[in-house]
Amino acid sequence: MWEIITAVILGIVEGLTEFAPVSSTGHMILVDDILLKSKELYSEPVANSFKVVIQLGSILAAVIVFKDRFFDLLQIKKMQHQNGQRLTLGLVITGLLPAAVLGFLFEDYIDTYLFSAHSVLVGLVLGALLMIAADLFGPRKPKAETVDQITYKQALTIGLIQCISLWPGFSRSGSTISGGVLAGLSYRAASDFTFIMAVPIMAGASGLSLIKNWEHFTIDVLPFFIAGFISAFIFALLAIRFFLQLINRIKLTPFAIYRIILAIIIYVFFL
Repeated sequence: MWEIITAVILGIVEGLTEFAPVSSTGHMILVDDILLKSKELYSEPVANSFKVVIQLGSILAAVIVFKDRFFDLLQIKKMQHQNGQRLTLGLVITGLLPAAVLGFLFEDYIDTYLFSAHSVLVGLVLGALLMIAADLFGPRKPKAETVDQITYKQALTIGLIQCISLWPGFSRSGSTISGGVLAGLSYRAASDFTFIMAVPIMAGASGLSLIKNWEHFTIDVLPFFIAGFISAFIFALLAIRFFLQLINRIKLTPFAIYRIILAIIIYVFFL
C-alpha cells in the first residue's frame, strides 16, 4: 500500500507542476529524496524511470486541452486562422530538435549525475534568474501575440533555450516560456507553444527511458506506474487550464520568487 501512496503523491506533484515554470522533475526529486525515498522501494533505475514515465499522464492532459490544435497540425481537422498564418508541424519540430538531440546524447549522464536534490536546487535558482530576465528584458509589444504568428527564427531560439531544461530544476516550461518572451512572443503564445512541444518531447523521453530500463521492470512495479500515471493525468488536467488563465496576468517573476524561496528552505532545513 505504501508503494501506491508514494506513486499517487509523486503523480500529484508531477501533475500540478508539469505546466507551471517551477520544474516538475525537480519537485519530484526533492519530494522523493527528502520524504518518500522510492529508491528504497524499488531499484534506482526503476525509481528514476518512474519520474520520467509518469509524465505520460501529463501528456495525455495536454493532448486533451490542445486536441483541436493537434488535429490542425496533423491536418485531420483544420482550424480557422486569421490572415492565413498558422502554427505548422515544421515550426514545432524546429523547436523540438535541439533539446531532443542533446537529451538523446546525454540521457545517461543526466540520470547518473543530475538526478539529485543538490543539482535541482542549482537549477531552481538559475532558472528563476532566467525567468526574471524575461520579465525585465522581454519586448513590451510582442511580435507574436498568438501561437499562429511564431516564426522559424523564434521557434529555433526557443528550442535552443529549452536545452538548459535538461538540467533537472531549470524547468522545461520555465525555460521555453522565458525563451519565447525574450524572442518576442506574448506570454500566452509562449505558453501554448511550450505545452504543444511538451507532448512529443515528453513522450520521446518516456519511451526512451522505458526502453533503456526495460530489464528492470517486472509485473510487481506495474501498479506503481499505473497509480502515478492516473494521478498525474488528473492533476495536470486541472493545472494546465488554471495556468493558461493565470500567466498573462502575473507573468513569470512570482514563480521565480517561489523557486528561490523553495531552494533556500530546502537547503537550510533539509540538506
